[in-house]
Amino acid sequence: MVASRNMHSSSNSAAKYCSSSGFGSLARRKQVDSVLAKREQGPRLAQRLSVIDVVAIGVGATIGAGVYVLVGTVAREQAGPALTVSFLIAGVAAALSAFCYAELASRCPSAGSAYHYAYICIGEGYCSWLNSKSGSIHPTLIPISAFLVISPNSGISVTLILCNSLQALFFGGQENLPSLLSRHTIPALGIVVDPCAAVLVLIVTILLCMGIKESSLAQTVVTTINICGMIFIITAGGYIAFKNGWPGYDLATGYLPFGFNGMLAGSGIVFFSFIGFDVVASTAEEVKNPKRDLPIGMGISLSICCILYMLVSVVVVGLVPYYALDPDTPISSAFASYGMQWAVYIITAGAVTALCASLMGSLLPQPRMFMAMARDGLLPSFFSDIDKHTQVPVKSTIVIGILAAALAFFMDVSQLAGMVSVGTLLAFTAVAVSVLILRYVPPDVVPLVSSFHGSIDASSPLLLGTDVEDVSSLKFKDPVKFFDHGKGLNHSEGTSISTSIGHKQIDQDDGNHEKRRMIAAWSITVVCTGVLILTYSASSEYLPRLLRFTSCTVGGGLLLCGLIILACIAQDNGRHSFGHAGGFTCPLVPFLPVACILVNTYLLVNLGGGTWLRVSVWLLIGAVIYLFYGRSHSSLLNAVYVPTAYADKVHRASSSYPVGED
Repeated sequence: MVASRNMHSSSNSAAKYCSSSGFGSLARRKQVDSVLAKREQGPRLAQRLSVIDVVAIGVGATIGAGVYVLVGTVAREQAGPALTVSFLIAGVAAALSAFCYAELASRCPSAGSAYHYAYICIGEGYCSWLNSKSGSIHPTLIPISAFLVISPNSGISVTLILCNSLQALFFGGQENLPSLLSRHTIPALGIVVDPCAAVLVLIVTILLCMGIKESSLAQTVVTTINICGMIFIITAGGYIAFKNGWPGYDLATGYLPFGFNGMLAGSGIVFFSFIGFDVVASTAEEVKNPKRDLPIGMGISLSICCILYMLVSVVVVGLVPYYALDPDTPISSAFASYGMQWAVYIITAGAVTALCASLMGSLLPQPRMFMAMARDGLLPSFFSDIDKHTQVPVKSTIVIGILAAALAFFMDVSQLAGMVSVGTLLAFTAVAVSVLILRYVPPDVVPLVSSFHGSIDASSPLLLGTDVEDVSSLKFKDPVKFFDHGKGLNHSEGTSISTSIGHKQIDQDDGNHEKRRMIAAWSITVVCTGVLILTYSASSEYLPRLLRFTSCTVGGGLLLCGLIILACIAQDNGRHSFGHAGGFTCPLVPFLPVACILVNTYLLVNLGGGTWLRVSVWLLIGAVIYLFYGRSHSSLLNAVYVPTAYADKVHRASSSYPVGED
């Protein structure tokens, strides 16, 4: 029967796909956490966050230095009075990623954020075309591994900016700081060290170790103060600008002094001011109702940030001409030009609280990502320990805090900013690709970990229609051999798994189904290839004009062809049962995820070579850890991959399975 052939081919494909030796380990994919998986993993994070907490974390992590510093630089050098439109375009671009995050967060509500989603949809390491006779294994382009989404800690760069703001607010500048906290230069190495920045990171680390509810409460308080400061800027500044006829917009150069390209360039810069909403996804395991609260929290927090950014930019650019803005303190200097020097203290206090909230939001997801990796065996189990009292990963938080403090002590903020951008954009791209995979070629086989191999003995009479003794004699040491034998799960006394479920009718013809998956997989590959060629060629001004034009044409053609095919073919029916169904679904697929990939890739290729060189060190460290530890300690090392329906029956047939739970 069709169902039998499909089950049989899926089983054989799974064995080939998930071989634990060689490059097969790079393509291992985990299953979405179920009740059973959660019970096996032991202590879990406390589910104490409401939608208000989620919004506070999202807004606090997003609003940082951008609105207080970038408005001056971008207005003076790129956008001019059109800065508001630049923020709007950047907000729309960020919303593309937010939609993708929202679907995956509601379907896969577990700690780990982008790492978790990439592991489920893309694989443990680099995923490339792995063909099989049945064609059920799909190609994906993006070479993303579990370690690619671990960016250098974004909290470090925030710390250095926050340290400067605190010094200005309480001590009047760096020169008035106590000697113990002031910056020093190591003569022999020529390195500037910053003890103040390191101390701030350690303080926030202690706060995060106290518990998620306590840290979210602190986040809510400082975020509220920050928003009040921004409302003061909008109302007081708007009144002054209205009273004086909005002098910043009464210019001979018009609304677009740098042209349309300048406005777009400004959008590319202020886009990084919206980074932070993804922190919400890392708290999925700690949210009371993740399927509902995570998408709502992301949407509301991103909307609040975009509206505040736009209103502040309207007021600041309207107070004084864009060319008169101070690039370092644009808002304070704009108010001071009207004799309101006292407003500097309110504005600085708002900046300090914004950076405090941003620092907490930046340090929050890293320990949870390490915890998720440790649960999967890719890092030592030390990182997955959860404190019984606070119900947070205290050990992992302390390690991350010490590492971040050390980097903040030694490194310069300009070096860190680009590194953070690469890690974030890689994560955004991986999430968008994961949405395409989920919709068109969702995993149709799942791992059956070694602890459940013995359960097949009990379930086999229900599933295979054979004697328990025949199945219990099978060994699971080699998954490939297990599936390739002429007995066992594939055949036992002339009866296969496919025969055992042959009575179930499948609406879609097996051959057409596999053909559609093949076409969809290749289309995703073509889209990603076209995006890479198009963005790289468009950004490479050093290329000859003819070569650049040809490359752009080829890249654009590949992108359009792949997109048109994806838009015309049907999405896989397996998407309805993938993960925790019933939550938010990303609209306008495939157009929205493809646009997200295009925007993020364009920003990636425009980052400097020095940034990529520094990031490559982090990626190399991650690759070394995976090759020498994670690959051989992965929880999927000895897993047997079986069709989803069969795995569900094995789980339910297990005597330890909690009956009545989903």
